[in-house]
This record gives sequence, structure tokens and C-alpha cells, in this order.
Amino acid sequence: MQQRPWLAHYPEGVPHDIDPEQYASLTQLLEESFSKHANRPFSVCMERWMSYRELDAASRALGAFLQSQGLEPGARVAIMLPNIPQFAVTMAAVLRAGYTCVNVNPLYTARELEHQLRDSGATAIVILENFCHTLEQVIADTPVKHVVVAAMGDQLGAVYGRWITFAVRHLAKMVPAFRLPLGDGRTVTPFPRALAEGARLTLRPVAQNLDSVAFLQYTGGTTGLSKGAVLTHRNIVAAILQAEAWFTPALRKVGDVSRTNAIAALPLYHIFALTLCLLAIRSGAHMTLIPNPRDIGRFVETLKKRPFHMLPAVNTLFNALLQHPQFRSIDFSQLHVSQAGGMAASEGTARQWRKATGCVMVEGWGMSETCAIGTNNPLDSTEFSGTIGIPLPGIDFAVKDDAGQDLPLGQPGEICIRGPNVTPGYYEKAEENAKAFTADGYLRTGDVGIMDERGYTRIVDRKKDMILVSGFNVYPNELENVISLCPGVVECAAVGIPDEKQGEAIKVFVVKNDPALTEDTVARHCRDNLTGYKQPKYIEFRDELPKSNVGKILRRELRAAN
Repeated sequence: MQQRPWLAHYPEGVPHDIDPEQYASLTQLLEESFSKHANRPFSVCMERWMSYRELDAASRALGAFLQSQGLEPGARVAIMLPNIPQFAVTMAAVLRAGYTCVNVNPLYTARELEHQLRDSGATAIVILENFCHTLEQVIADTPVKHVVVAAMGDQLGAVYGRWITFAVRHLAKMVPAFRLPLGDGRTVTPFPRALAEGARLTLRPVAQNLDSVAFLQYTGGTTGLSKGAVLTHRNIVAAILQAEAWFTPALRKVGDVSRTNAIAALPLYHIFALTLCLLAIRSGAHMTLIPNPRDIGRFVETLKKRPFHMLPAVNTLFNALLQHPQFRSIDFSQLHVSQAGGMAASEGTARQWRKATGCVMVEGWGMSETCAIGTNNPLDSTEFSGTIGIPLPGIDFAVKDDAGQDLPLGQPGEICIRGPNVTPGYYEKAEENAKAFTADGYLRTGDVGIMDERGYTRIVDRKKDMILVSGFNVYPNELENVISLCPGVVECAAVGIPDEKQGEAIKVFVVKNDPALTEDTVARHCRDNLTGYKQPKYIEFRDELPKSNVGKILRRELRAAN
């Protein structure tokens, strides 16, 4: 067994290992929590509350409805929802019905959505009506046969919910016109009707075990197309227990941990927020759902309404909050955990955050492939460390060379991880899976780091050319493939350059053969084909791009010149 020097530095009360075998499945964990915490609040969204009992009933009904549609066992069900109560209802319903959740970014372009639906083989989707116009463009070329369409106010009460839906549709005009085709046996059902029909049915128990697939969590691929990390029930249960082991000692300051108010501003389709949502369910805590964290003014107003205890965010969001004039009027006296992840946290932001809130920003590291769990700084830290911390319970962590051999402490190499939370591989990607793991079963992460004698790791570089924009992975190949289709572009290269707000910003270098081609034209092409965080911030035309002697474009030279 690997030596784990970091165990000597665990905070008091944190166990060295966890046991996912205490549950037969993630579904059992969810249903146990729903029963145990039935009378407690699960979420508050726009000041409308949902209890665990209501979450239990709604997810049971939706699960029964999905089963009534004749989906095959283990069917993939896409979820294209923002941070509204319908997300947790749908996630729990899909799992309880014996299916696999496929989380989809609601801001995807048609091209991106089509790839994910086709690659996953999703035969059903639960989608907010605001995004149905995107689905309309591609549904005929996907396996999707069953669509459940949610409106913003569906779970916000009969009167207030109808008002919110009306306002979103007709006042804010945030629902573009759409018409989903009904041919080929396709069904389209409004979310409330699906719940009503399902409530008259019985949710059939489904045989599941810890090796059943719970999620296909899509993450960027070096080929330019995202790939689905297979996350089993074991992976997710382990991640929940690992997070619980790490966070509970700090959250005991709340008194009863089930009274914790966790702020859910990061999108729940992203692995970081998803795992913290499941942790909240496990402990019976409640979440304050923030549907649109870009509206910092409204976000700040929400934070003022009641004490909150846990605020997970990426560096970009911490920064945006700090810049708001009303931020310092918030009551931070009950804030015990400021968890940074998803991208590198900057020391400057961390210092400002502590000064403004009195709470130390604690940085961690994880991936979609590890259920967001990997390393974290101890939550009793008295200052920002600038490292990604130490591995959580049950995890083996190593710094290896290209041959998969362990390197001495203090030597830079590829960070590799092994543990019950780590994916068994990518969905139907046998060739990539063969390269993704070392001979002794560690996942290669592509990050280059240095571990010290205490087991703390500092990331120094990335092996891959991935660009990290506000916590989201962006792969240059995908951008270059899309931009190369813009008329007038001969060749292009995309790189990440340091950006104070986003961590990194995308810069694209373009060689053109049409003198009339402008930066605006390229930017418009990107807007039409790439979701927001993948769009370049800078576009520069060049007569030629640096290349190796075999003609490979040298992105590192372009990065070095900026």
C-alpha cells in the first residue's frame, strides 16, 4: 500500500478512510436521507421553499412517469436545467427509476448539444423551456424520444410560480419560440403533467448496485469533443462520504449540521456543485439556489436574507462578489467554509476575501473524473496556502513520470490519483481509457505538480494544452476546429493567457486568405457555434504561425509571446 504522509496532517476528527460499501447504491443513500430528513427544508429558491418530503414525492412521481415511457434499463436521461428545484427532483427521479443522469450545460450551442446527446445515447431529456429552441435544431439527429419541458416557475408554488413563468416568458422574453417535432413516436410532456401522471403510478424498485452507472459527466477531450466520464454509484457514494468526512468537523460550528445553509451559485450540472448538492442531501442540510449567479446584485440581495454557512465558488465568482458595492453589508458572522475549486484561486482574491468576510478561502482540487473530490486544504487553516492541499480520505495520490513511475518528493511530474471516487473510464472510449490509467491503476490527470514531504501538492503546469476559463475546461482543438470553418480562415491556434478575473482568457491567432475578414466576423462565428465560456476574448491576425519541423503549430511559442 502507498505511503500516505498527509495523514499525519489531517484535522482532528477526519477519518483516514471511508466505506462506500455501507450502501447498496446511491439510490439507497438518497432514499434514506429523504426519509430521515422529511420535515427539514431541502432548498429555497426565489424565497420559495421545498422540503425533503416534497423532494421525495416529486422525484418518486417523475421517476414513475419516466418508467411508464418504456425506457430500457440503464437508459441515459439528459438533464438540461439551471439551479432551480426541478434539477434535484429530476436527478433523484432518474436515479430512483434505474437510469443514468447525463448533465448538460443549458447554454450549449446546437452543435455541442447534438454531440452530447448522440455520444451518450440519451433517449430522454428534461429541459427548461428557455433552451428548447436549441434542442429543436438537433433533436431529429439524436436518439431522444421523450422530452419533459419545465417552466421556470413549475416548482415555486401555484400562484407565485405562474407569475414567475409569465414574467420569464412575456416580460423578460427569455423563452425563444420553439416547436419540438412529434414524429417517430416522440413524446413532449410539460413537467407538471409528468408529475401528475407519475403520482398516479407506482415507482417500481430497480435492481442497482455500486457498480451501476449513475452519471455520465461530460468533460473536454483532447480530440476537441467532450467525452463522458462514467461515474458509478460507488464513485458518487464514495465522494459524498469523503466530502462529509472533510467538511463535517468545520460545519459542527453551526451546531446541528443539518441546519447548514449552503449557497448553490455554481451550476449544479458542474461536478463541483453537483457533489456538494449530494453532500447537502446526505446531511439533511438545505441549499439556497441561485438560478443566475451572473446577476451579482440579486445574488448579493439573496445573501443578505439569512445567515449562510458554506459558500463554494470559483475564483471568478469570489472576485465578482468582492467588487459589488453592497457586498460588505452582508452578515458573514455564520460563514464557516469558503471553498474554492474548479480553477486556481489567486492569492490576491483570497486576501481580499478574508479581509472582507473574516473567513479563510480554502482551495481544493478535483476533476469530473474524480467526482470533484481529490485534495483540499484543511478547513481549520488560518491562512491561504497557495497549494491544492492534501488528499482526502481513501485516496492515493502520486506524482509520476511518463513511464508511470513514482518520482521523489519535490520533483515535478504528472499528478495521478487512485481511489473509490475515481471513474473506471470514459463512456465507449476504449482507446482513450488505455492511455488514461497507469499500470498500477492510477488515473493520469494531465496536471503537473510537486508534492512536499507533508503530502501538500502545488500545481505548476499542465501537460495538456487545456485552457481553464472560470473553472470550465476549454480545449484548443475544439476551438480551432470550429474557427477553421469560418470562411476566410486558413489556419488558427487557440491558447490561454493569464486573466485576473477568469484565471485564463482565450486568445486566438488567425491566418486569413480573405483581406475582408475581420475580428468581428470571427467573433460572430464563435458566438454562433460555441457556448459563452469557450468564446475567445482576444483575436489576433498573423501572417503565419510558428511551427515545428513536422508542421505542428507550436502553441507554447504563442503563449510565451503574451
